[in-house]
Amino acid sequence: MSHRFDPTLLRDYDLRGTVGRTLHEADAWALGRGFGTIVARGGGRRVAVAYDGRLSSPMLEAALVDGLVATGVDVVRIGLGPTPMLYHAEMTGDVDGGIQITGSHNPADQNGFKLVKGHAPFFGAEIQAMGALCAAGDWDDGRGRVENCAMLDDYVTRMMQGFDGSACRVGWDAGNGAAGPAVERLTQLLPGEHHLLFTDIDGHFPHHHPDPSQDANLADLRALVLDKQLDFGVAFDGDGDRIGVIDGQGRAIPGDLLLGLFAQQVVKVRPGAPIVADVKTSQTVFDRIAALGGQPVMWKSGHSHIKSKMKQIANPLGGETTGHLFFADDYPGYDDGLYAAVRLIRAVGEWRQSVTALVDGLPASAITPEIRISVPEARKFAIVDEVRGRLEAMGADLNRVDGVRVHAPRGWWLLRASHTEAALVMRAEADTESALAELIEMLDSQLRASGIQRG
Repeated sequence: MSHRFDPTLLRDYDLRGTVGRTLHEADAWALGRGFGTIVARGGGRRVAVAYDGRLSSPMLEAALVDGLVATGVDVVRIGLGPTPMLYHAEMTGDVDGGIQITGSHNPADQNGFKLVKGHAPFFGAEIQAMGALCAAGDWDDGRGRVENCAMLDDYVTRMMQGFDGSACRVGWDAGNGAAGPAVERLTQLLPGEHHLLFTDIDGHFPHHHPDPSQDANLADLRALVLDKQLDFGVAFDGDGDRIGVIDGQGRAIPGDLLLGLFAQQVVKVRPGAPIVADVKTSQTVFDRIAALGGQPVMWKSGHSHIKSKMKQIANPLGGETTGHLFFADDYPGYDDGLYAAVRLIRAVGEWRQSVTALVDGLPASAITPEIRISVPEARKFAIVDEVRGRLEAMGADLNRVDGVRVHAPRGWWLLRASHTEAALVMRAEADTESALAELIEMLDSQLRASGIQRG
């Protein structure tokens, strides 16, 4: 037997597709066969498995487990919960890898898999090699065992380890995603006053889609914070590895600015420490890290890329504009939206300032949000290559670490291909609104030259 995945399913840092179209039960089974074989041939014997609250997740989880045990690998089934709970199980348990079934922040009809092996992300060339192994049917045969292991309490306890924060008044929006039960247990342990929204797991996402990077999805949390005059509010994506924050005035705080806040906390303890941020990050954040005495490191977008880079250079903090935050100072270094909320509560107590005051103290600039432009999947990387080629011919000042980030006298603009959607991602920043408009027109002219008219 062999199995060929839809090529769009094998992404750069995870597997993701539309259920019933590019993702099927057979794909989950084949993933179990392929990943289980790779683990076993590397000397491993046990894999942890968890899943999020999407309607298709139990079906995919059952097929995945069947595929894993068919290779002779034992499975530790930790059940329904957020992705950081799976990371915690893989980091602390007697296992050699882990798989989370999750569609993250994508639409409800989509789902996928995030993989870790040997306490490191399994991604990029490793995913492609696994696809080739499955296409050849080159997998091991055996009969592994399955055990169930409740992990939620242990995971929540780990987040509270070393807690030294003060009492805050906080709103929490789980968005009916997998983080809900963990939020309920965590807030029972935290001091202060906590108001919870949508902690029941529901794969229909009846209140709003769980993507805190989109301002429309923060409307309920914003209303709660303003109505009850809370200190701040936090929201999570569908699998709980990303955070969104609303300050006491109802303003959304982008993930890169949150990284700038946490850099102050980390660099104080570890002067000169490198801090990794993705290529979409505001230049004000890179400048702030340097001013604090840290070493700003610009790297590729994507949770696997950031975690891999952090391991490579052994740095204590990393982050992305999307709200993935990675603490490796007194936490294991994986992205965890709930732990980021705990660290924000601790920071407020340490600095004795409100979140609102902390945000007001950050440098201001004219900057766009992350803008996504739908394009055919087969064209997205080619468009970026075309733009890069024209800019190089012009002698533009480029950063090529992920797509193209173009440096201009009064700002910068970015164009890159999304690794999770059929889309291009753009962002621009300048010192004034008029300069920002000029940068955006430069970007739009490059898109038009490749046949793309942005709406």
